[in-house]
This record gives sequence, C-alpha cells and structure tokens, in this order.
Amino acid sequence: MSLLFLPEHSQAMLQSLDLARKEAEHLRYSQSTLFALPIDLAWVQSLASQPVLAEKVEAFVSRFGRLQDHIGGKLLPRYAALVSEPAKTQLDTLAFAERVGLLSNADAFVAARVLRNALVHEYMNDAQAFLENLLAAKPACEMFFNTIESVALDLRRLCVIT
Repeated sequence: MSLLFLPEHSQAMLQSLDLARKEAEHLRYSQSTLFALPIDLAWVQSLASQPVLAEKVEAFVSRFGRLQDHIGGKLLPRYAALVSEPAKTQLDTLAFAERVGLLSNADAFVAARVLRNALVHEYMNDAQAFLENLLAAKPACEMFFNTIESVALDLRRLCVIT
C-alpha cells in the first residue's frame, strides 16, 4: 500500500490550514460588518472624516491581504509539497491548485493580488477606484474561503485529517 501524500509535509500543511482558517474567520467578520454598511461613493469620500469607519476598512484590507498572501504563499505550496507536486513558481502552484480543484480560478487569484495592492494604495487617492476595488473584494473573499474549504476537504480525502 502506498501513501497518497508525503507524511513529512503533513505537520506544516496542518499548521498552514489552521492559520488559514483563523485568518479567514477574522476576514469573514470584517467582511460581514463592513458590507453590512451602505457602501457607495459618498460613503468612501466620507472616510477621511470618519476614523471609526476608516479603521473598519483598514482592518478589512489588512485581513484580506494577509489571507491572500497566506493562501498563495503557504497553504497552496504546502499542499503541493504534500502531494509530491514539484516546487515551482507561485503561478505554477496556482495553476496546479486550479487543475486539482482546490482553486476555482488561478487568474482570479492573481487578480485578487492586484486588487489587494490597489486597495492599499488607492485608499486615499481615488475614491471611485477604491469603491470599485472594495466591492470587487467581496467575491474574492468568497474565493479565499472556498479554497480553504477545498483544501480541508481534500486533506480529509487523503486521510491527513479526520
């Protein structure tokens, strides 16, 4: 009987999954409280004079970026190592994750990286662009959450977790 995964990678994989779940929980909270508000151009333009709302946006953007970084930089590469996928570039790892069904769309994940950078840099410069990017972040969050769940489901299938 041969294993479907390399056991020497299981501990790092499980730690990465645990951290991704915790980060996702925090992002989900920020997402639900932020998007419960009536976000429009006037709302974005008022952020400069509303520090409580600005702080809510900052928390969301920070958590969005942190989770995106973790999934792309740790979770998916560690999964690839676990199942003996040769180490390659991040784009190759994303394509692999899409091919095996962990990630719905590698290009959308790359776009989320661009989106994350835009959210950080356009926050104070271009209210309309920031609004559009903020609204685009909502479905990107769902992609992150779904990816984490897909990894967890596959780890169960592989009997890495029960």
